[in-house]
Amino acid sequence: MKRLTCFILFALLAVLLAPPAGFGQDMRELSIEARKEREALRRQIAEEKAAAQKAAAQSREAIVRDRKKLRAALDRLQAENSRLKADIEKLSKEQKTLSLTEQAVTGKLKKKKGMVKELVGVIRVNAKDIDALLAKNPQTAAGGTRPSFLDAVAEKSRFPGMQEVRDMADALFEQIRQTGAVTLEKGRIIDRAGKTVQAEVLALGPFSAAYKKGEETGFLNFSPAGGKLYALSELPSGRMQSRIAEYMNGESRAVPIDITRGAALRQLTHQLDILEMVPKGGLLVWPILAVLAIGLLIVLERVIFLFRKRLDPNSLINRIESLAGENKWSECTQACAAYAGKPVARVLQAGIRCCHMEREEMENALQEAILREIPSMERFLSTLGMLAAIAPLLGLLGTVTGMIDTFHVITLHGTGDPRLMSGGISEALVTTMLGLSVAIPLMLSQTLLNRSVDKTIGQMEEKAVALVNIVHKSRRAS
Repeated sequence: MKRLTCFILFALLAVLLAPPAGFGQDMRELSIEARKEREALRRQIAEEKAAAQKAAAQSREAIVRDRKKLRAALDRLQAENSRLKADIEKLSKEQKTLSLTEQAVTGKLKKKKGMVKELVGVIRVNAKDIDALLAKNPQTAAGGTRPSFLDAVAEKSRFPGMQEVRDMADALFEQIRQTGAVTLEKGRIIDRAGKTVQAEVLALGPFSAAYKKGEETGFLNFSPAGGKLYALSELPSGRMQSRIAEYMNGESRAVPIDITRGAALRQLTHQLDILEMVPKGGLLVWPILAVLAIGLLIVLERVIFLFRKRLDPNSLINRIESLAGENKWSECTQACAAYAGKPVARVLQAGIRCCHMEREEMENALQEAILREIPSMERFLSTLGMLAAIAPLLGLLGTVTGMIDTFHVITLHGTGDPRLMSGGISEALVTTMLGLSVAIPLMLSQTLLNRSVDKTIGQMEEKAVALVNIVHKSRRAS
């Protein structure tokens, strides 16, 4: 339509612009041409319309086909979507179930790992213990061998398997078997002089070992580092040496054994006697020893004095009673004079001299005689008690001074080296030990001496009363 309109306008414009001559003829030609063109345009328009309709029909058919395909695809996708949703829901449930299962399995795995770790730790600890037992066993020095796998298991360089566990059990049972084994054979030891010598070696299970070299018999210690047996620096007592020798010679079925695997024997070598401990106590040791010396002198003097004053008062009073019954008072005086050095006899002699007095006066005279004897018997006992009280105080003073020295060393040098503090600690402990060691026997001696004096005084009082009764009885009889 646009083309036709343009053609008509173009024709009118051409007519208007054309020259007037031959205008009619031209108009007819133009009309004919215009009609032809219109026909051509109609045919063209019809063809274009048919082509457009055909294209539109084809487009509609394609759209219908595409719509069907899209609907089918949409239905398929919706079905796939539903299926996927169902699968997702199913998988979600499975995922939850698997999560719960995973948590349970993880917990079990963690527990199993803990059990395995604990079991491996126990195995490693046992491997170390077994290795330590084998290392300290004197039988190892006598030809035994230590399993090499124990070091690898104990030091975590190898994961312990069942074979290692079986080998550990075998090693432990072998150790148990060696616990009851006693061997006696020639072997090389390090003697007390540090020389390697040949000797008879007696291994008493894994506990201790002894040796015999000529006339010398003693105990051995096993060195795990060097795998050697060395003699203790101190020999045991003579009785213990003879028992070891008798056992090694087959003459006895009993032998001393150290069940601490050498710890007790090593303590014997480090024991200090009293003379070695005294210099470690410092200056206050000497006043304590002076107290001890003075106290021992007093105790010795009192023991000798009281021993010399001992008397059987019953036999003497019986003799006096028999003589008094016959009014032989001079013989009674002579009987007492025979024991002039005895306090009881002197008291009775003083009473016999007053036998003519009244009872009360005679009792007063006897009491005076008893009081006269008491000071000599109680002499130095109060001093002994004072010394017994001073000794622990001196020990306590030594303890305080020793601790002051120790804290002074700590202030200067710290606590890194305990040997720097050993001097003050030794002084503190040694003085306390000596003070108590002096005070205890002195107090015990004072108590015993006091009891002896009290007993003698009681005898004097008892026999004095008995003499008064004898005198007055003889008076009434006469």
